[in-house]
Amino acid sequence: MPVEQIDRLTIREWMAGLHEDHKKTSIARKLASLRTFFQFLVREGKLESNPAKLVATPRIERKLPNHLSMEDAVRFIETPNVNTDLGRRDRAILEFLYATGIRVGELVSIDLGDIDFRERMVRVTGKRKKQRIVPFGEPALQALMNYLEKSRPVFLNECPLTTRDPNAVFLHRRGGRLTTRSVGRMIDKYIKLCADIHDISPHSLRHTFATHLLDSGADLRDIQELLGHARLSTTQIYTQVSMEKMIDVYDKAHPKA
Repeated sequence: MPVEQIDRLTIREWMAGLHEDHKKTSIARKLASLRTFFQFLVREGKLESNPAKLVATPRIERKLPNHLSMEDAVRFIETPNVNTDLGRRDRAILEFLYATGIRVGELVSIDLGDIDFRERMVRVTGKRKKQRIVPFGEPALQALMNYLEKSRPVFLNECPLTTRDPNAVFLHRRGGRLTTRSVGRMIDKYIKLCADIHDISPHSLRHTFATHLLDSGADLRDIQELLGHARLSTTQIYTQVSMEKMIDVYDKAHPKA
């Protein structure tokens, strides 16, 4: 078919044919590429208008975030061996991620001056450099102090001045600031040590934080502020997780379910 004869109906029929053996995400990518191609032809004067411009993108259902139960979260966080320097650091990281719900990228950017130890508050720099204040609990404080007092000085003292980062809270063994990738690898290591915990990613502690708050009655807008979400709709996905749990409890417990 000549490209000039392709219209919106033609594209919709083509997309309908793709639905049999393509996922919606794949169809959406193909449609985006087609829009770009037709837009190029419009700029080159080959077409008067872009026939794909007004074709609706397939609605893609947002995948529910994986999260840990309360018991599994505690067990996972307690996996590191706190009798070693790296274990104390890793325990502090896991406690802090679960206590605050911050992103791994936000965690590694925290400096000592960002933490108010007395009030148990941390200043977090999120996406688009937007800052927010997030509280954390006593277990996270204790794990953090244990690391800062016993392990962090070891990492600083055993490295040359050129690689030290005296401001960073979380350091690698050579005294430099941890990277997002290295924290991800560390979390993956502990996931593998918990044989019956599956389908969990470094981001799952953030999801677990939000889900547990919602299950305990926290207001959705407060959770939005703590997570640093720009839009409430981003936070609302956790209501679906909580609702599914409630339905499951009902089905198992109610005599007329």
